[in-house]
Amino acid sequence: MADASQLARYSDELYHALTTRTTVAPLSERDPALTIDDAYQISLGLLARREAAGERVVGKKIGLTSRAVQDMLKVGQPDFGFLTDRMRVAPGTPVPIGRELIAPRAEGEIAFILKEDLMGPGVTNADVLRATAGVAACFEIVDSRVQDWKIKIQDTVADNASCGLFVVSDELIDPRSVDLVTCGMVMWKNGEVVATGAGAAALGSPVNCVTWLANTLGAYGVGLKAGDVILSGSLVPLLPIVPGDRVELAIGGMGRLAADFV
Repeated sequence: MADASQLARYSDELYHALTTRTTVAPLSERDPALTIDDAYQISLGLLARREAAGERVVGKKIGLTSRAVQDMLKVGQPDFGFLTDRMRVAPGTPVPIGRELIAPRAEGEIAFILKEDLMGPGVTNADVLRATAGVAACFEIVDSRVQDWKIKIQDTVADNASCGLFVVSDELIDPRSVDLVTCGMVMWKNGEVVATGAGAAALGSPVNCVTWLANTLGAYGVGLKAGDVILSGSLVPLLPIVPGDRVELAIGGMGRLAADFV
């Protein structure tokens, strides 16, 4: 475990980068001994600074769940981050990447809206389904405060799993009414198909992802809460976007969602 004062300095550095739309040199290059546990402590410090500034946690995200994303970023395991009310953009509202983010990329995901608390360890897929009020189509717009996306898993974990903004459809679907493993996703950018995927791309099933999250967070003494929005991981590769782009997605059995970026 790294020195607590150094971890706090990294949290300060990332919070400054977040609030000024600037980047930092990769932590993993400057501090090769940095562990994943160290990185989560940095992330928690970053979250504490956001909460002190008035942000409120409204959910969690799971990242690095698909093989495509893991290969792109050269990592081999999932990670997690925290969602705040400031990150949420209502569907149909322009997504302000131009003034909020640095190097945004869009992901197509399935969001789980919880109606009951979940606390690991020992959470099962059946527990997740029982605790879920509904699932919905979702965009996560990831961003990196680490220069040029030159990240190892320690960097993205420290940077709150590269969270940026997110948009969740208003249409909630009973998770038992759709096959979350085989449901297909199609993603369009400016009218052209740019990616396809399926629920199985996320650790074999988005439900597996939420179960992993509940049990992993439990080891840190953190639970999933009723009302939380849980982003279960991208089903398609990261899609670079710029202001003026329009991205749409459709998920079998779950409808469509569009986002206009400004």
